[in-house]
Amino acid sequence: MAMDAAEISRMIRESLPDAVVTIQDLRGDGDHYAALVVSAAFKGKSRVQQHQMVYQALQGRMGGALHALALQTALPQE
Repeated sequence: MAMDAAEISRMIRESLPDAVVTIQDLRGDGDHYAALVVSAAFKGKSRVQQHQMVYQALQGRMGGALHALALQTALPQE
């Protein structure tokens, strides 16, 4: 079963409350998304650690309900 963009965004924001999350459905199929996640929680973390934080927020749904996520992470502009 596919996930919708609102559910992905909600799960990320639950884990990273300050996050600004932008989701784009790449194919219109609910399985292939691109996400930009901006959060101060990423400060001092490597890009890999930032991505791990987002994947952890998705609670194991990557590869199952969510087939593909092109992920970009960033710190807020100061």
